[in-house]
Amino acid sequence: MDVNNIQFTKIEIQIAKYMFKHYRDRPNPRQLARILNINHAHANKLCNILADKKLLAKEEIGNSAFFSYQYDNELAIKFMEYVLSLEEKEFPKWLSVLFHSLKKFKDRIEMGLVFGSSIKTRNFNDIDVLLMYDAEKSKDIKKIKDEIRKSELVEKPIRYVDIAEKDILLNKEDKTFYSILSESLVFHNPEKYVEAVRKCRK
Repeated sequence: MDVNNIQFTKIEIQIAKYMFKHYRDRPNPRQLARILNINHAHANKLCNILADKKLLAKEEIGNSAFFSYQYDNELAIKFMEYVLSLEEKEFPKWLSVLFHSLKKFKDRIEMGLVFGSSIKTRNFNDIDVLLMYDAEKSKDIKKIKDEIRKSELVEKPIRYVDIAEKDILLNKEDKTFYSILSESLVFHNPEKYVEAVRKCRK
């Protein structure tokens, strides 16, 4: 790969990230164009460019081409870890107070995600947060949850999903768990998130 070809447009990053997170799906460019609201020919061209850049794998079946993320390519994985480390900057403005509050968990948890309607629309009823941590941290975690609730800075109720690392493999076939992993924003430890996705793929 030529060094001059390693620049990425915003939409290429969006496609790469979508493909990585939706590890069970294998959309063709037409489906991807519909999902990401872009032109089909453009989606097709970008998928091919990303395959040239070794981020996507291309599989041709008949006249159709299907793409998936290059989960076994260490450079593609490092790239995704880097891209996801910037995801905290993509949190919607209406969740900025929440994002600030969730930082309190960072020394106690191994991974943190926000999922559900709150990351998609300003009109949401509650906020869904996944926390992954060791059982011995339970007391500390409860204390922080209470602090956040009592501060009343976050106006909507927070619904927590608490898991341990072993729960990832136990739930990898679960549709709800897939939807949480694939439709979320990472607020803590993107490396762990990348590892979780790779484990679920196997």
